Amino acid sequence: MGKDHAEKFKKKIAIWNDNDNPFRQFLSRIADKWSLLVIVVLANKPKNRCRFSELKKEIPGISQRMLTTTLRNLEQDGLVTRHVFPEIPPRVEYELTDLGLSIRAPIKVLFNWLRENWPAAKKVREKYASIKDN
Repeated sequence: MGKDHAEKFKKKIAIWNDNDNPFRQFLSRIADKWSLLVIVVLANKPKNRCRFSELKKEIPGISQRMLTTTLRNLEQDGLVTRHVFPEIPPRVEYELTDLGLSIRAPIKVLFNWLRENWPAAKKVREKYASIKDN
């Protein structure tokens, strides 16, 4: 029984040991800080969509290049749809897909956990920094 359990565990964690695993790549893409922020901003917009410039204004510190890359990756993974309007100048809006909308609840749980646990983590960080400084 112990050996069977060990084999099952190995199979479960194999996903984390393979950099070429598509599941791991998908998780890495969704879990990066910019993707989470883009999803959250879009989720809080009317009809879950907005223009590139609105996203850039609402995500402090993101560069135009990083926002472009993040949106492209989210579109590639089916979380965001890009709408181009034939106007002059061209208008482009980004919208969460059904798949993108489905990740809102897990993100909310994660953000709530972060909010609740940040004070404790901050104390540990400060203690660690004071030990390292001495």
